[in-house]
Amino acid sequence: MGQVRVGWLLFGAAVSLFAGVLVWRALPSRVESPASVSAIPSGPVRAPEDATRERPNDPEAWKTLGLARFDAQDFAASTAAFERATTLAPDRADLWSALGEARVMGSATDPMPPPALAAFRKAIALDPRDPRSRYFLAVQRDLSGDHRGAIDDWFALLRDTPPGAPWEQDLRRTIIQVSKINRIDVTAKLAAIAPSALHPSGPDAAQVQAAAALPPSEQAAMAQTMVSRLETKLKADPANVDGWIMLMRSRMTLGEPAKASVALAAAIGANPGAAMRLQQEATALGVPTR
Repeated sequence: MGQVRVGWLLFGAAVSLFAGVLVWRALPSRVESPASVSAIPSGPVRAPEDATRERPNDPEAWKTLGLARFDAQDFAASTAAFERATTLAPDRADLWSALGEARVMGSATDPMPPPALAAFRKAIALDPRDPRSRYFLAVQRDLSGDHRGAIDDWFALLRDTPPGAPWEQDLRRTIIQVSKINRIDVTAKLAAIAPSALHPSGPDAAQVQAAAALPPSEQAAMAQTMVSRLETKLKADPANVDGWIMLMRSRMTLGEPAKASVALAAAIGANPGAAMRLQQEATALGVPTR
């Protein structure tokens, strides 16, 4: 069976989106998965394997190994790693949805094997906002014949997608392709969605130019005003992970590491499923841990 993987980055780790199950089956251009992976682990995989031996009870170590094996297209080993991770951290939605995806990719005949579906349902029960499980549960609706319902679910996910997210355009293409196959007109509905209007964004070019023309003291005041405005928007929309990352970056730029640390704690509290990505971004920015 042909498989089309669409790469996207989420929660700081590489995961994948299918371009709609019907499209996945029909398109002649595809990436073939190897029948088996028996090579000696390469460097990128060997390091995570060493980490699981050093920290056998650390779910993050097993998650990293699962992702490395997934990228190597060793889906059986990826599944085993994520199964271990979910055993160690059964309340992590991101681990359950990653397990579901590995099970889907490891299935040679069934596009949505029952164990994968069970993993996605577990993830969505833990975190109703988990994008990966939302996507694949919509895939299941499409497989069951509820094409309109699947498209509606993908639209709901698109509305919750931060502007410029790596998977945004792929998700739009999925909607377009599946709607075209099933003769469902989504043109107006798709055009009506303006992600940038739904989530806080940074200053535009005109704002940056205007700020540069101000005296230093006024520039600082303007920056504080914009950061405060972003903070207010995040209180109304705490699920916007990209917004929290922007706030942490802004606080560090303004020389306010303590406030950046407060933002990190608030972001994780509001988005536990995105904790890994938030921690990684915070580390890269130099945000101190509390």
